[in-house]
Amino acid sequence: MKMFLAVSPSSVYRTLKKAGMLNRWNKVKTSSKGKGYKQPCTAHSEWHIDIKYVNFKGTFLFLISIIDGYSRYITHHELRTHMQEYDVQLTVQKALEKYPGIKPKLITDNGSQFISKDFSEYMRQVGLQQIRTSVAYPQSNGKIERFHRTIHVECLQNKSLISLDDAKNQIVKYIEYYNNKRLHSSLNYLTPEDYLLGRVDERLSVREKKLDDAAKNRIKVRMVV
Repeated sequence: MKMFLAVSPSSVYRTLKKAGMLNRWNKVKTSSKGKGYKQPCTAHSEWHIDIKYVNFKGTFLFLISIIDGYSRYITHHELRTHMQEYDVQLTVQKALEKYPGIKPKLITDNGSQFISKDFSEYMRQVGLQQIRTSVAYPQSNGKIERFHRTIHVECLQNKSLISLDDAKNQIVKYIEYYNNKRLHSSLNYLTPEDYLLGRVDERLSVREKKLDDAAKNRIKVRMVV
């Protein structure tokens, strides 16, 4: 006779993590050379940066965002009226100032701001390695692109941006929600902050205990009935 056991996702996650087996299925092919893309295992080992056009009173503002590849935490963003090399460099510099001593690889697309000699020189000066996505495999920068789609759907297309200051405030509030409260399906339905601060095991243990307690309570109710 075959027997089947139901195991919670959090239990499976912790068991696989303890056995060091998570990374076996965490590779997504993103290179035309066939080398594949290995997901980062720690915070601040890789940052992704991209620029999003924001419709504003018949013209455009430019949302420049940096996302941590491991935690999906938005480490810094700037809403700018231009998107020149200086605007990108300012965004990177402010992100680095928030986390002194951090030297992540910076993953970019092949936009003109990222392939300029000026930006390459800036990267050399701050000691960061730049990785440009392959033209044939732009999805390797998909994490930041997904965030930009998410903020568009959940925030920007539903809000009236009255002024530049109002637009900045609206985006700040949403990113605080995204980082600290919004449950992420790719992060075991935890928040980016949980992953950034290393609270994953703690949060999963609390969740599993709640599930176990609820199951025990259901059994008690059925026994009384």
